[in-house]
Amino acid sequence: MPKLDGCRVAILATDGFEQSELQEPLKALKDAGARVDIVSPKAGRIQGFKHFDRGATVAVNKTLADADPADYDGLVLPGGVHNPDRLRIDEAALEFTRAFFVAEKPVAAICHAPWLLIDAGVANGRKLTSYKSVRTDLRNAGATVINEEFVIDGNLITSRGPDDLPAFCRELIAMLDRQSYRRAAA
Repeated sequence: MPKLDGCRVAILATDGFEQSELQEPLKALKDAGARVDIVSPKAGRIQGFKHFDRGATVAVNKTLADADPADYDGLVLPGGVHNPDRLRIDEAALEFTRAFFVAEKPVAAICHAPWLLIDAGVANGRKLTSYKSVRTDLRNAGATVINEEFVIDGNLITSRGPDDLPAFCRELIAMLDRQSYRRAAA
């Protein structure tokens, strides 16, 4: 199993995130040895959902105002309908997301989270997948949509939804492991 000791990952989320799409990657990353920060536009706790029902809250480690993308090796974008819909109109969230693409760091987006990629201007020309209702938006933004449990395009990993979390987490950890190996070899 890959070891991500010394690897730092940001999970960008706000109220309305799909609980499993934040908590399962968080657990998988921590189990692999990564240090993970929940980054959000607001301080305190953010509200998760289990589809339409209120779920658990999660503590925010850093606000967007205090988080620097340069401090992280990768970015996870959980879905849920409300979470990416709120983040896609937050310029600080868009800038934070774009910074990972500029630095060619791994980004993993699941379910509705690719909406954020559209508004960050990084979906055009990419191959990706998402929740069914987001696919037309992605095509309209110039992306090629593939209906697979995960799609990798360079340093971008996307998945369709909660059923794909095992593959999503596995591929994210493998990509971060390869990235840290390249960093160590440089």
